[in-house]
Amino acid sequence: MAMKLRDLIRKVRACKTAAEERAVIAKESAMIRTAIREEQEHYRHRNVAKLLFMHMLGYPTHFGQLECMKLIASPHFPEKRIGYLGMMLLLSEEADVLMLSTNSLKTDLNSRNKFIAGLSLCTIGNLATSDMSRDLAPEVDKHLKSGNPYLRKKAGLAMARCLTKCPDMVEDFVDRVVSLLKDKNHGVLITVVQLMTQVLMIDMKNAEEEGENPFQTDCRKSFLRLVPMLVKMLKNLQSPGHAQEYEIGGIPDPFLQVQLLTLLRLLGAKNEKASEEMNDVLSRVATGTESAKNAGNAILYECVQTIMGIESDDQLRVLAVNILGRFLLNRDNNIRYVALNTLARCIVEQNKSGTPAGDPNSASSALQKHRSTVVDCLKDPDISIRQRALELIYHLVNHENVQTLTAELLNYLVLCPREHRADICTRILRVVEKYSPDDRWRVDTLITMLTIAGREATSEVQSSSVIYISRASDDVHAYATHKLLKAIRDDDGSQRGLLVVAIWCIGEYGDLVLSDYSYTPQGDASNLAPVSITFMAMNPSSVVEAVENVIQRHSCPESVKARALTCFAKLSDRFADKGDAAALDKLQTLLKKHQGSQSLELQLRSCEYDALMNAAKGIKLAPINRSAENDLFGVTEDTGGGTVSASVISAAKEALSRMPVVDLKVLQKNKESFGVDVGTSSAMPTASAAAPAPGGDLLDIFSGGTTPAPAPAQNGGAPSGDAGKSDLDLLTDIFAASAAQPAAQPAIGGGGGGYDPFSAPPAQAAAPAAANPLDIFGAAPAAVPSQPAAPANPLDIFGASAPAPAAPMQPQNDIFGAPPAMQQQQAPVPVVTPQPAAPAAPAGAPAAAGPVTVPGLTHQGLSIEFECSKPDIWNKQSSELIAKCKNANVVALNGFNLQVAVPKYITMELEPPSSTTIPPTQGANPKLVTQKIKVINSMLGTKNLMLKVKISFTLNGTKVEHMATCSGFPAGQY
Repeated sequence: MAMKLRDLIRKVRACKTAAEERAVIAKESAMIRTAIREEQEHYRHRNVAKLLFMHMLGYPTHFGQLECMKLIASPHFPEKRIGYLGMMLLLSEEADVLMLSTNSLKTDLNSRNKFIAGLSLCTIGNLATSDMSRDLAPEVDKHLKSGNPYLRKKAGLAMARCLTKCPDMVEDFVDRVVSLLKDKNHGVLITVVQLMTQVLMIDMKNAEEEGENPFQTDCRKSFLRLVPMLVKMLKNLQSPGHAQEYEIGGIPDPFLQVQLLTLLRLLGAKNEKASEEMNDVLSRVATGTESAKNAGNAILYECVQTIMGIESDDQLRVLAVNILGRFLLNRDNNIRYVALNTLARCIVEQNKSGTPAGDPNSASSALQKHRSTVVDCLKDPDISIRQRALELIYHLVNHENVQTLTAELLNYLVLCPREHRADICTRILRVVEKYSPDDRWRVDTLITMLTIAGREATSEVQSSSVIYISRASDDVHAYATHKLLKAIRDDDGSQRGLLVVAIWCIGEYGDLVLSDYSYTPQGDASNLAPVSITFMAMNPSSVVEAVENVIQRHSCPESVKARALTCFAKLSDRFADKGDAAALDKLQTLLKKHQGSQSLELQLRSCEYDALMNAAKGIKLAPINRSAENDLFGVTEDTGGGTVSASVISAAKEALSRMPVVDLKVLQKNKESFGVDVGTSSAMPTASAAAPAPGGDLLDIFSGGTTPAPAPAQNGGAPSGDAGKSDLDLLTDIFAASAAQPAAQPAIGGGGGGYDPFSAPPAQAAAPAAANPLDIFGAAPAAVPSQPAAPANPLDIFGASAPAPAAPMQPQNDIFGAPPAMQQQQAPVPVVTPQPAAPAAPAGAPAAAGPVTVPGLTHQGLSIEFECSKPDIWNKQSSELIAKCKNANVVALNGFNLQVAVPKYITMELEPPSSTTIPPTQGANPKLVTQKIKVINSMLGTKNLMLKVKISFTLNGTKVEHMATCSGFPAGQY
C-alpha cells in the first residue's frame, strides 16, 4: 500500500541528517516509479501529491510528468485539481510532453463547471507556448465575454500570456479589451488593466522592430482615448464612496491603483495632452495616500514613477522628490534603496532633458533640501544603501556645497571597500575639476585623496593632480611641495600614487621647501579664529634623504625609482647655488648608482642624466678608443678637459629647468591648423595643462604619450648658425663632428600624417657619417622598424626606451634619440600607416557581378525569392541571400516563420525576419518582408548550394505549413 502524503511529511521531518532525508526520498521515489510502471490508477493522485512535496524540497521529479497528463484527463474534479497543480509546478514550457495537454485544455475550457474551466485558464496563463496560445486563443476569447466574473478574471490573465507568446494577435484584441473596462468587479478590472499594459508594451516592441514610431501606433491611439475613463476610475478609488470590501490596511484596492498608475505612465509618455489630463489625479494620489502602511508606500512609489515618466508639471515633480525624501527617513532598507535609486535616475533624466540645475522647480533643486538625509545614508551599515547614496551625492554637488560634500566623499573613501576606491577617486577628481572654488582648495583636496587612496588611484588621476599643481601659483607650489614632502615621510610606501606626485613636485619645486611657509585660511561663520598653517624650512640634505628613503624600500616599484632619478637630476640644478656641497655630491652618487642596474630603464636614465648634468657644468668629456665595446654611450671622465660653448651649457640648464605651462587654447589652435580633431579627456583640465616646452620635454615624466623627438636632420644636417636652432638642437650638437648634408627626404605620410604634439614624429635619418667618439649626445640615425611600434612608455623621458631589434655592434653615442636601433646605409623609407590589402582573387575566378535573383517557392499566395550576392569579393565561398516575401492575398499573413536546412558542407547563419506579419504586396508601394541568410560553401566548384525550406504562417485563422527544396542557384558561383 502506498504511503500517504502526511506520513511522508512526518518521516521527512523526523530525519536528523541530510543523508537520512535523501534515503527516505529515494525509497519513496522508487515506490512511486513502481506504481507508475504498474499503472496503479487508484493511487495516482496520491503519488503526484507526494511528488509535489519532493519538488518543493528540491529533488528530481521529472518522471511524474506524464502522470499529471493522465490526471487532467480524469473526469473527477479532485484528480483534475491535483493534475493541474502538478502540471504547473513540475512542467515548464520547454517540456516536450506539454503539447499532449492541448486537447485536454481545450476540453476543459468548454466545461460547464466554472472551476474546471478556471483551472484550465490558470494553466494557460502559466505554461502556454506559442503554438498552444495560437490554438487555444479562441476558447480564451470566449471566456472574456463570459457572464461569470470568475472566468473573465482568469481569462484576462490567460490572454495576456497568449499575446506575449503570439504578438501578431495583439491588433485583434484591442477593441475587446476596451469593453471590459466597464466591468464592476475589481478582480476583472485588475486583470483587464494588466492585459492592456501587456498589449501596449507588445505593440510598442513590434513597432520598434518594424522601424515605426512606437508612440504613434493605432493600438496606442485607441488606448489614449480611454485616458479619461482610467483617470475617473483612479479618482473614484480616492473618493470616500469606494467599496469597503476592497480595502487593505485602510487603503482602497492598492493593487488596482498600482496597475492603473502603471498603465497611465505608459500612455502619458511623450504625450502632453494625456499628461495634462493625469496631473490632477496624480496630485490627489500623491497628497492623499497614507504612507504609514506598506500598501500606501507601494502606491506612492508607483505614483512617483508615473510623475517622472510623463510630461508632468514642475510642481508635480517637486512633490515627487519630496515623497522620495520622506522615503529616505523610513527604517525599511528596501524603501530607502528604491528612493535613492529613483532620485538618482530623476537627476540623470533631468540632465538629459537640458533642464537647468538652478531652476527652483527642478528635481535637483528640490533634492538639495534632503542633502543631509542623503549624506547620512553614507554611514548606513548596508553597503547597497551606501553605494546608492554615493551615486546620488555626485549629482548633488554644485558650487555652493562642493566643499561640504567633497569632505563627506573623502570620509567615505576611508571606509569604502578597496575595489571601489579607484572609481571614487576618479569621481572626486571630476567634482574638483568642475566646482573647485580656488587652486589651493583643489590641490589640497587632491593631496588628501592621494594620501588616503594613492594605491588605488589611476594614472589619469595622478597625471591630473600634477597638472593642477603645475598650473597654480608659486605660493600654491610651495604649499603643495611642503605638504607632499611631509606626506611621503609619514607614508609607509604603499600609496604609489602619492609617491609619484610627490616625487615629481619635489623635483620641480624642491627649492621652495628650503624656506619657511605660512598660510592662514579665510575664516567663516563657524570658524571665527582660523588656525594658521606653518611649515618649517628644510635643508637640501633632508629633502634628498626623504626621496632616498622612498626608493630604498624593497616594496618600491621600478616606475617610482625611475621618477626618483628624474627628481635627483632636477634637484641638482635646484640646489646648485644653495652652498650645500654634501647634498650635491649625494645627488651625483644617487644618479650614478643605477648605471649598472639590470633594469634597462634605470640604467638608461642614470647614464643620460649624468651626461646631461656634466654638460650643464661645462665639462668636456675625453675621447675614448673607438673599439671600446663595453662603453655603450662613450661616457668617461678620464683625462679630459676644456670647456664647452655657452650655448650648449645654456641648453643643458634649460633642460633641467622648471617645466613651464602650455596654454591648451594655443595647442588646440595649432592642432586645428593641421586638420586634427582635438579631444580632451574628462579627467584632465580643460583650460590649460602642463606640457613640455623646448628642452622641458626631457623632464616631463607624466607625458600622456611618447615625448617629442628631436627634429629631423639635427646632427650635422641643420643649416649653419645657431639662430634657427632650438635648445634640443644645441644639446645634440655637443662635440658633434661636421657631417655631409642629408639627402632630401620625402614628406612624411604624404602630408596626411596629422599633428601630435605629445608623440615623436617618425625619424628621418641622414646619410651615415663617420662615428665620432666625442659625440656623446649625437643622435644616431634610427632605422624604420619593420614591426609595429610598441606602446608608449609613460616613464620614457627621452623617447621610446624599448630595445630595438639586434644590430651589428658598433659604438653608438645617441642618448637623447631613440635607443640603439638598426642602422641602414640608405635613407629610411618614410613611415606610412599600412592599410589592410584585400587578398588577390584566385586565378580564373569569374569577375564580380551584381546580385542574382533565384526563385524559391510559392504556396497559397506567398512567394519567396532569394537575392544572392557576394559580400566579400576576395572570399568566393561566402554568400549572402536575402529572402524576399511577397503576399498575393488580399489579407495579411500572420505568424510568418521561415526555417532552412543545408547539407553538411555548407555553414549557415539565419537572421530573424524583418517582420512576422506579411502585408499584401498589391499597391503602388508594397512593403516587402525580408530575411537575411549567410552561407559559406566549403566545396564551391565541386558541389552547388542547396536549401531545404520550411515555411509556416496563419491565413484567415488557419495555420499553413509547406516544405520545398531550392537548388536553382548558379553553378560554380554559389
